Amino acid sequence: MEIALLSFPSSKPPLSQTLTLKPTAPFLRPSKPNLPSFRPSPFPSIRAAISRTKKEETVETVKTQLENCYLLAAVEYKGFTVKQFQDLRRSLPETSKLLVAKNTLVLKAIEGTKWEALKPCMKGMNAWLFVHTEEIPDAIKPYRTFQREKKVENDFTGAVFEGKFYGPGDFKQLENMPTRAEVYAKLLGSLQSPAIGLVSTLQAPARDVVMVLKAYVKKLEEESGGN
Repeated sequence: MEIALLSFPSSKPPLSQTLTLKPTAPFLRPSKPNLPSFRPSPFPSIRAAISRTKKEETVETVKTQLENCYLLAAVEYKGFTVKQFQDLRRSLPETSKLLVAKNTLVLKAIEGTKWEALKPCMKGMNAWLFVHTEEIPDAIKPYRTFQREKKVENDFTGAVFEGKFYGPGDFKQLENMPTRAEVYAKLLGSLQSPAIGLVSTLQAPARDVVMVLKAYVKKLEEESGGN
């Protein structure tokens, strides 16, 4: 009796016949991200133009305030609150203007003028007081009152009057200046005594002489008008 042995092929391929698949289709290949190309934004140039325009406007504002200005003073600005600064502005007379501006812009505005003597104040943060009246003591007094009432330590860092620089320690001279009425009364009274009046008038500062001459002319006009 013969027995036939049957052999069945294995379902697993031999190791030598194992296929290795390689990605050949395009969708299987890693693709590089499609990044947008960089273009410089136009906004920086616009901001620079706006900044330059504002600076030019500030310089022109300072120059405008210097017209018919008798005294320009710098006030230490650092430490002021918004409310304090608003209260200070409201306390000033109409003949005074308080402006906040960078030192470099103010320096540019006063360059080549008599106000250039204010250069020692060009440091730190300053607010600028423009006084458009000859009554200098009355213009400074509101700030002294504000200092006392609000207990503010910020002080004047300097001022220019008639082309002369006054440091913080010189402000008493400005605050104790006689008023225009006092100058008129004193010099007009001295003119009534010809010899003494002439000497005292000639020895008076140029500003006082001009003021008394104006007052004397006005007095003569009033007397001639009354006749």
